[in-house]
Amino acid sequence: MTATYTFDVFSTLDGFGNTGGDRAGYWGKRGPELLAHRLALYGQEQRMVLGANTYREFAYMLASSTEGSEVRDPWVTRMASLPTTVVSTRLEGPLDGLDATVVSGDAVDIVARLREESEMPLRSHGSLSMNRALMAAGLVDVVQVTLFPVITGQSGLDPVFRGAADFDLELVESRTLDGNIQELVYRPVLHV
Repeated sequence: MTATYTFDVFSTLDGFGNTGGDRAGYWGKRGPELLAHRLALYGQEQRMVLGANTYREFAYMLASSTEGSEVRDPWVTRMASLPTTVVSTRLEGPLDGLDATVVSGDAVDIVARLREESEMPLRSHGSLSMNRALMAAGLVDVVQVTLFPVITGQSGLDPVFRGAADFDLELVESRTLDGNIQELVYRPVLHV
């Protein structure tokens, strides 16, 4: 049986995954429904798959955060406790702070193998360039976009789908959290 792979990403309305402005994580839109929903998503047994850059950023944020900060929200703490595969050609294990294993090589080959071998679903949060390559290779079963109600035309960083292949998206599920945050769950199909 092939494990499902979910590309889970936060985005602004104009398609950015990060900001260089004065807005902290969640673009200032963090709410109790969002946090409870994220904790439920990450409460399930699953394996995280992260690219090296996302792993480094995540490990640094955790190490430099204090108890009670949004970096330590319960869903993030839960995500940090899940078994994680870090895809990298430069990092070497063991890695500090997380239950993570470094696997060196091409992300497409590694994830194809993980999908065949894993007994639990696979999920990646962020890791934009890696996930764009995995989508192009047909290895992403679900794209889960949490859309925050902000436009960051001047301060936006990391366009989520910049350089991605063309896809048709089948809407599988949608919900509104905290009155204005949209979660859209799609099944991607390469547009030919």
